[in-house]
Formats: sequence, C-alpha cells, structure tokens
Amino acid sequence: MAQVTSAAETANYLHVRNDWLARRKEDILEPELPIIDPHHHLWDRDGWRYLLDDLLADTNSGHNILATVFVQARAMLRADGPAELKPIGETEFVNGVAAMTASGIYGKVRACAGIVGHADMTLGGRVEPVLEAHARAGGGRFRGIRHIIAYDADPQVMNPGNPAWPGMLAEAKFREGLKTLARMGYSYDCCSIARSWTS
Repeated sequence: MAQVTSAAETANYLHVRNDWLARRKEDILEPELPIIDPHHHLWDRDGWRYLLDDLLADTNSGHNILATVFVQARAMLRADGPAELKPIGETEFVNGVAAMTASGIYGKVRACAGIVGHADMTLGGRVEPVLEAHARAGGGRFRGIRHIIAYDADPQVMNPGNPAWPGMLAEAKFREGLKTLARMGYSYDCCSIARSWTS
C-alpha cells in the first residue's frame, strides 16, 4: 500500500529548485573543518523525493561532512499494524540508508548516523514499547523522538500532518510520555517554531 500524502500536507512544502540553487556558488571557507549535519530529512512523497542520492549530492558539495542526523519527516510509515507503531517504519527505512553509507561505498559520509524518529507522547507511559521498537529498528542509531507541538489557530498555517493544540505540553499524559523518554535516555525535539504570518 502506498503512503498517501494529502494535497493539504504537500501544500505546506516547497519543491527544491536546483536551477535556482545553481545560480550562486560560494567558496568553502574551511574545507577541512569536520562537520556533522545535525538535522535533515528523507522522503518519497507524491511527485516529490529527497532520498540518499539527493543527500549525497548536498553533502559532497566541498564541505568536510562526516556524518548526519536524520530527523522525523513522516516518511515510510508502516502501512499496517497499530497506529502507535507506524512511525517505526520510518526508523527501519532510515536505518537501511545508514547501513548503505556505513559500507563506505558512498564515500566517507555516514548518513543517518543518528536517528530521531517519532512517537506519540500523548500515549503517556504506554510509549515505552514504541521507543523499544524504535531502538530495535534503529540498529544502535536511534537517539530520540520529535513530537511537533507547533500550533496556530489559523488552519492555513497549521500543517495537517502534525496536529497540535494549545496546552499540549502541559497535559498529564504528554508529561508522562516525556518522563518515560527521559528515563530511557532519549532526546526530545518539540519543534515549536511559530509559523504565523501577517499580510
């Protein structure tokens, strides 16, 4: 079963325009400086892809990028099974990409050396088996989760793929989920960027 991305979700993203990016080239200021890219995504959405070849093109631009950290992008979710375990599919997929670059075939970069997946913190203590499943799927690369809490009352601003509501972080179940995450030694990325615009 193909993963479905709604038109409303896709409307929140802009396609990469390589022709526009190619209009300007900047000198690499410190080409020997070792870099770990701390945040990138991979996805294959309706008519829009950013996969390993794209990442390699970006990481082989002249900088000394040694490794990257993948951060949750709602890609390659499991099509079947319990809803709370569907994000494990993304960790499985990303760990496969990490294994590809760990082979050395693609050069020195170790893509997805760290994986930040998604787990629903509103599960409270029931999030523990989800985190355990991420750890198994991540092959030692799983580092934490991102549960986006960015909210705006304007539905044109909100991304329907990341539902949030006011006071989400203060809810008892959410906090119980965070305590479970901390006890297990994983990081939490809330992505609470304000995305309001005025005309």
